[in-house]
Amino acid sequence: MTPPPAPFFDDIAEAPEGTRCVWLNTRDGIRIRAAHWPGGARGTVLIFPGRSEYIEKYGPAAGDLAARGYATATVDWRGQGLADRLLADRALGHVGAFCDYQKDVAALFDFAGAENLPRPWYVIAHSMGGCIALRALHDGLPVRAVAFSAPMWGIRMMPVLRPVARAVSTLAACIGMADRLVPGTSAQTYVLETPFEENVLTRDADMYAFMRRQQGEHPELAIGGPTLRWLHEALGETRALMRMPAPRIAAITFLGRHERVIDVAAIHRLMARWHKARLEVIEGAEHEPMMDSPAIRAQFFDRATACFQKAHGVSP
Repeated sequence: MTPPPAPFFDDIAEAPEGTRCVWLNTRDGIRIRAAHWPGGARGTVLIFPGRSEYIEKYGPAAGDLAARGYATATVDWRGQGLADRLLADRALGHVGAFCDYQKDVAALFDFAGAENLPRPWYVIAHSMGGCIALRALHDGLPVRAVAFSAPMWGIRMMPVLRPVARAVSTLAACIGMADRLVPGTSAQTYVLETPFEENVLTRDADMYAFMRRQQGEHPELAIGGPTLRWLHEALGETRALMRMPAPRIAAITFLGRHERVIDVAAIHRLMARWHKARLEVIEGAEHEPMMDSPAIRAQFFDRATACFQKAHGVSP
């Protein structure tokens, strides 16, 4: 059955022409949103967004990939963007269980198959999307290679606070407070609350203004900080994934030299034992190399697609 059309805010997306945006239903009855942009004949890149992100944010990335010969597809994960929110308070970043995101992955890949999106398929996964993608790779995700952008394989915090965070988030679930915001976070979306000079995402003022305009003009896309349930689930999932062997798939991982959001040490530990992967540290970059200066974005997409080409047996 053809999925019904979903809204797409072309006025803020700066996306290439030909966007197709649809509603998908997951096997547990959650409605999520997916989008596809046509590209060239080199295959399709499925983008796994980070926490709090949404389809329109990756309009420029779809253009960068189309220029390199790739179609693009991406998704609003449950609980964010225009996908079903999981709490009455739409501002809270929440998930019942981290494994639920794999149901969203399955719906996205079912859509890619039903639409006969050009093969081979690849993944670009940012931040929380990198955690979701790593689990999906262990579960047999049918892709040729993957590029990670600052993957959330651990959450940045002082070591002494880690057991405290686990204990507090676990206790919150036991006493009915799992839907409360993590202390120190806000229900306001980060880019509208934080001036450019203080942000930890990008050093490019134009791209930061792009993100602020998107959420200012379409606040229905935005969410604020995570709930204690999300934190509990994220800590458990990252801890479990770090105990597993590295997947046997070609990969490249990008890390900004000035990363201040995720646990950098966790990335180095996993990459040290991932024999078919390479770590690229990008000078001058923060947490979001795909949302940085033109030079940093070009470096990211050139090297990611070179990895894809090599995995496909084609010289870049």
